[in-house]
Amino acid sequence: MNGTGIKKHPDSMVWGKKDLSARAKCFDMTSGRKIVVLNEEEAIENDIYPSYRVMVENAGKQTVAIANLSRDLVKRGEIGIYVEVSEELSLHDGTMVRLRQMDRPSAIEFIKKKLDGKEIGENEMKIIIADLMDNRLSEAELSAFITAMYIRGTTDNEVVYLSDAIVESGDVLDIQRHPIVDKHCIGGIAGNRTTMLVVPICAAAGLFMPKTSSRSITSAAGTADTMEVLAPVDLEIEEVKEVVLKSHGCIVWGGGMNLASADDRLIRIRHPLSLDPKGVMLASILAKKKSVCAEYVVIDIPVGRGAKISDPKEANSLANDFISIGKRLGMKIEVLITDGSDPIGCGVGPALECRDVFDVLEGKGPSDLRDKSCQMAGVLMELCKKVEKGKGYAVANEIISSRKALSKFREIIELQGGNGKVKR
Repeated sequence: MNGTGIKKHPDSMVWGKKDLSARAKCFDMTSGRKIVVLNEEEAIENDIYPSYRVMVENAGKQTVAIANLSRDLVKRGEIGIYVEVSEELSLHDGTMVRLRQMDRPSAIEFIKKKLDGKEIGENEMKIIIADLMDNRLSEAELSAFITAMYIRGTTDNEVVYLSDAIVESGDVLDIQRHPIVDKHCIGGIAGNRTTMLVVPICAAAGLFMPKTSSRSITSAAGTADTMEVLAPVDLEIEEVKEVVLKSHGCIVWGGGMNLASADDRLIRIRHPLSLDPKGVMLASILAKKKSVCAEYVVIDIPVGRGAKISDPKEANSLANDFISIGKRLGMKIEVLITDGSDPIGCGVGPALECRDVFDVLEGKGPSDLRDKSCQMAGVLMELCKKVEKGKGYAVANEIISSRKALSKFREIIELQGGNGKVKR
């Protein structure tokens, strides 16, 4: 025991220190990430300091956690375990676990490299994201990464490398059908529920559109929140494949699947900092499109007072970035710079926005929502050469007028587990 409550194992050596064992003290609370608590005096005796990484092992399972130190919360020979770690390793009070100090992550050197204004290489970016996914980086180190990208900016190469690394961090939704289309709006406009119209229009036209959407972050409702009024949106990846193969489209919550999972972790760092580096934002959006194997994408950039972007020059610059980087990632992208000075549609909030969608699909208003949706769906049909250039809008409009889009939307609702016969 070497005079402490922590037993040292003789068979392993990291940083010149031997592996350790301690008794689990499980806390019935979450910490937001993988954190363990060690007795301060005992940890320092074993050269473990705050924010050091430790490998925690039990019965063949292991995970990396950040070490916090406490004088009173845990006794010598104990390790405090939050829910995130106890559930992953199947730990209970009193379970003996094995600890091992981890080497300093190499990703830290690459983050410092970016802080110095140098370009991060492809393999270096992969290591940063891999260390992020393995919980080897502290929040301070991840904050430094985001800050470096914000202050120093990003090259096109770095955006491509980050996009690819984010895609590789999760699963890929590959339905092995063509053409696969997708859309994205950078947000900031109330209403604007175009996704729930573009998907059934494109699906009715024979295109495949596995649309993953977000929940509300700053607005009254996100697309996933609005669709959830009609059908479940938290589907497993195999369920999504089944829906899309049968109906050609879906509208699901992206967080319900393990797609581009590193992006969710980066978002959790960006939001408290109120930093949204352009390169990270581009990589985030394009990685999500690549994770569903999208080939043709339309991007909506609303511009105007109150929108996320108010300067047309900034919008044009961003549009060019989407097009050029998308091409390098294997996607053909067209960008629509639209009027973002007013809300789109009549309703604000999930239920009222659903009503707007059904009004349009049934041939009624609001006209601005119908017009914008037909414009976006038309562009997608033209991009993949489903229709001739210049005829996409008219074809999309006819799909609504013929009620083919309404029929397709009800089919998607039914396949996702909702009531396809729902009335307005």
